[in-house]
Amino acid sequence: MFSHIMIGTNDVTKAKTFYDALLGTLGVPAGSVDRHRVFYRTSTGVLGVSEPINGEPACHANGGTIGFACSTPDQADAWHAAGVAAGGTTCEEPPGVREGPMGKMYLAYLRDPDGNKLCALHRM
Repeated sequence: MFSHIMIGTNDVTKAKTFYDALLGTLGVPAGSVDRHRVFYRTSTGVLGVSEPINGEPACHANGGTIGFACSTPDQADAWHAAGVAAGGTTCEEPPGVREGPMGKMYLAYLRDPDGNKLCALHRM
C-alpha cells in the first residue's frame, strides 16, 4: 500500500544518529543522506526523514504514529532501548503485551528527538 513514509526533522545529523540506532535493531542498514534528508530503504518500503523544504520548522503529527514490525518481543525491547539511548523518549505505557480487538500484541512506544511518535509492534 505504501511506497514510503516521510517525516520532518530540524536536525538531519541528530535524526540519522537516532534512526540508525533504532532501525539497526530491526536489521535495517544505516541511512543514506541526500542533501537535507536521510533515507532508510528496505524491500518493504522507505522511511525518509527530512528538513521541511518550505523552510518552516518541522513538527510532529498530533495523533500520528509510525509503526515498525518486530519479529519478537525481545526485538521490540531492543528497539525501545536503542531509541531511548539515542535521544528518544518513552511514551504511552511501558513496553508490554496489550490485548484488544486486533488480538494480543507486544507494543513499545517512543517519541523521536523531533517529537514524532513511533511504535514497535509484535503480533503474538
